[in-house]
Amino acid sequence: MKTTIIVNGRLHDIEHDARRTLLETLRDDLDLAGTKKGCDHGQCGACTVLLNGKRVNACLCLTAMHDGDQITTIEGIGSSERLSALQKAFIEKDGYQCGYCTPGQIMSAAAMLRELRNGAPSYVSEDLETSELSDSEMAERMSGNLCRCSAYPLIREAIAMAAEVEK
Repeated sequence: MKTTIIVNGRLHDIEHDARRTLLETLRDDLDLAGTKKGCDHGQCGACTVLLNGKRVNACLCLTAMHDGDQITTIEGIGSSERLSALQKAFIEKDGYQCGYCTPGQIMSAAAMLRELRNGAPSYVSEDLETSELSDSEMAERMSGNLCRCSAYPLIREAIAMAAEVEK
């Protein structure tokens, strides 16, 4: 079957098996290896990408379901020559250990910061009107991304640093 997707601003017409996941398409067909395959069950967040601006686990999405959709991967957030504020903060705060979960963490953090700016509450928000970047708010909103190295405090420091830069 054929699906057209826009990845990091570039149009791609993909011929694929109807059972192919978005993760497989990104990694195997488009050579975008930044999106990692972790658990392959939607539990670790290593494959987090932005789908029409919202974070999703690419291992749980079928490519065929996203004809015409816009996908942003870690490669679309920044490059080695031009890092995003989140990428710079992860480096400065040592918000990674082995680095395997880092692309998914950064993608999720980018979406989380957008959610906060838009006033979307979370489970730990004090009320439905106010959302602020507290440590507990970050921990809750990032809970879908696992880090086996337990760099969570450094990851939250990096997110807070990037949020200040982006204000």
